[in-house]
Amino acid sequence: MAARLWRLCNLLMAAFFGLATAVQVNDPDAGLWTVVYLVPAALTLLVSINPSITDNGVWRTLCDFHSAGCVVGTIALACSLFAYAQGNIFHEEEGRELFGLVIITIWMSLCRSSAKNPLGGVCLAAAVVVALFPFASWLYIYVNKELRAAWPEHCKTVI
Repeated sequence: MAARLWRLCNLLMAAFFGLATAVQVNDPDAGLWTVVYLVPAALTLLVSINPSITDNGVWRTLCDFHSAGCVVGTIALACSLFAYAQGNIFHEEEGRELFGLVIITIWMSLCRSSAKNPLGGVCLAAAVVVALFPFASWLYIYVNKELRAAWPEHCKTVI
């Protein structure tokens, strides 16, 4: 049961990362963010198909490099937000990008750690919460028109 739930979580996250890639179509820096989301989409899809792929050296190396880049990006965006944010960080493009990088980093970390031990207990519960969080957030943002009102036009037209 735990193995099936882990695979389902990976399938959900692959779908989320794929959707996040697709909505970059009209973003000013779409090329960068397409790659940022496409890599974990592919890695996560592979885990949903074959969880033991996390033992593969190529998979692990790509995961590690991508995660390191996401950590660097998270730090840079957090510093930018700390210096320039004027209110709700969801109203700041850097805030939304920051949350995307945090989700990627957490998920890739869960995938990477699953190579050593099959996820169960607290780690599996965390995986379920993380897998549902992006979809719950998108639903909340979609329903909350006031939150989207101050967003740039390229964000409003994709949702």
